[in-house]
Amino acid sequence: MALSLKDRVKAATAPTVPAPVVEVVEGATAEELHAAQQADGGQAADVVMGWLERYRKDITAALPDCIEPAVFLAAVKAALPGLARCTPASLLQSVLTAAQFGLVPDGVHSVLKADGPLAVWVPMYRGYIDLMYRSGRVGSVHVGFVREHDEFAFEPTAPSPLDLVHKPEVKEPLAKRGPVVLAYAFAWMLNGSRSQVVVLNREEAEAVRDEYSEAYRRAEENGAKDSFWHTHFDDMWAKTALRRLAKVVPTSPELRMLTAAEDAGDAGQVQILHAPTGADQVLVAEAEQAAAAAEAGQDVPAVPVTPWVAKKPGRSKPKRPRGGRKPARR
Repeated sequence: MALSLKDRVKAATAPTVPAPVVEVVEGATAEELHAAQQADGGQAADVVMGWLERYRKDITAALPDCIEPAVFLAAVKAALPGLARCTPASLLQSVLTAAQFGLVPDGVHSVLKADGPLAVWVPMYRGYIDLMYRSGRVGSVHVGFVREHDEFAFEPTAPSPLDLVHKPEVKEPLAKRGPVVLAYAFAWMLNGSRSQVVVLNREEAEAVRDEYSEAYRRAEENGAKDSFWHTHFDDMWAKTALRRLAKVVPTSPELRMLTAAEDAGDAGQVQILHAPTGADQVLVAEAEQAAAAAEAGQDVPAVPVTPWVAKKPGRSKPKRPRGGRKPARR
């Protein structure tokens, strides 16, 4: 059985040095937070936002200089009605992860969404483009969709830029141009050279979805069909092309961390462990105390926590013995 977020956070925050514990909620008790999680609409969002205000300084400190804190927090507040029933621990770690990558959860660059009782941060394909630009090596990134009746030719062995020709019939309505059949991506580097072109057809995108997306499998199994592969297929298609492009374009360690954080969220694991800088582990431990209080419906006991110590991300799954066979997927 997979570990819950509660168990994973506890494992990542094993206390060693006692530290004073302050009240869990500023402006709202644990009982009020628990009640808000059972409510709908703006009232729940307001109470949960009041709880998050306790961590405003830490969230602001995690943001890069290029992101205005007021803009980031406004986007977080707008997302809260859909997250009010998520555990406080998962909500805090998803917000901190978004802050550390500097991608505003505005539905364009990234999204905060509920996956059962967990709040999960999902970077969108425009977020990947943002981080490519921030690497300081990429001048521009192009992502395109080819429709059935567009003029398109791709010859990988031809010299750049003659290897790629795409002439969409932009004057025609989309219905006449036909459905999307290909997604492609490439980058122009600051030195004037162009990267390799990544081309991905629908069958390849679906194969990536079926093999790697735990969120898609869960949504299929429970009949919800609410994963981003269900609701934003073209965006996920484009993001898959960009993730492949990131492997052949000189970018930055931060972009590689982004893919690890996204994969962790998709698998229901703690994303913040893959963020560019370590979050204050005290914050995560305090959020876990808030989660326990909300579940128990009583005040949080004084449990010692420990300051964060940087560690390299470990394996997300136990290592199989050599020579062992991977169990068949049902």
